[in-house]
Amino acid sequence: MNNRFETLKVFCSLAETLQFKETANRLAISPPVVTRLIAELEDYLGESLFQRNTRQVHLTDFGEQFLPQAQQLLADSEKLFIPSKQRSQAEMNGIVRITAPSWRINDEILAKLLTALSPYPNLIIDWRDDMTKLDSVSHRIDIGLRIGLEPDPNFIVRKIADIGDVLVAAPSLLERLGEPASLEDLEVRFPFAAQINVNTGRPWHFPLTHERILKPHRIAFQSSNIYSNLQAVLQGSAVGLVSDFIAQPYLQTGELRQLFPEIKIQKWQLFLYRPYETVTPKRVIKVFEELEGILRKFFTDK
Repeated sequence: MNNRFETLKVFCSLAETLQFKETANRLAISPPVVTRLIAELEDYLGESLFQRNTRQVHLTDFGEQFLPQAQQLLADSEKLFIPSKQRSQAEMNGIVRITAPSWRINDEILAKLLTALSPYPNLIIDWRDDMTKLDSVSHRIDIGLRIGLEPDPNFIVRKIADIGDVLVAAPSLLERLGEPASLEDLEVRFPFAAQINVNTGRPWHFPLTHERILKPHRIAFQSSNIYSNLQAVLQGSAVGLVSDFIAQPYLQTGELRQLFPEIKIQKWQLFLYRPYETVTPKRVIKVFEELEGILRKFFTDK
């Protein structure tokens, strides 16, 4: 037998149709070729595969036993020789879980990501807006986006940008209380909006530099939602320490004023991460790379 796989295809087809002519039609060969290949296979195996007469064809007991082995071998060979495009499509099937901070810009980022992934209709994105760092094991997170000083060394990390905070207040608050003369004056006379740490239930500190942390005497508003805090600042209820990319549009329109711009407030790293895995699905790598590119462009443009 010159081509064993082709001969096995003929055998499996004939075992299904039990008709030489139908098998020949299916495989686009002539009935005599079917007869010859089956005879060669039987001779090679030293066993009869079919019992046949002028009107009927049946598998022998040996043929019944040989059939599942032949089918499995053909199935394995077809998987091995799947064209690269089809194999790539198959590798993009399944779910990818992503966690990101609860930002309004997520709509724009997600729209770009879903557009980039549109060629893969069987790819499922599980997107979680969450200010906490979800556990990669218990929450089965594949990709995360976070702000911090030191990325976890147990993750594959891509730094996206440096994110700074700005100390801001609405013009209406400054008209009411006057300009703060110093940081100490700001701490004593001005109300603050505080971000609640969802893990502890208590407000975060107000770090400016490694040496200086603001210690306001009065918290007028606090929330776990950064945009609720922003609203309190915009309405003149409190001073806030706000991420620069969130505050920037309001600084440009004059709805917010930056306080003490000469103070270089420490910056934080915005980074994309995924857990180290012995084998990482190609769909996770693809989404990770697409999201990295989108985020880099987004924060460079900002």
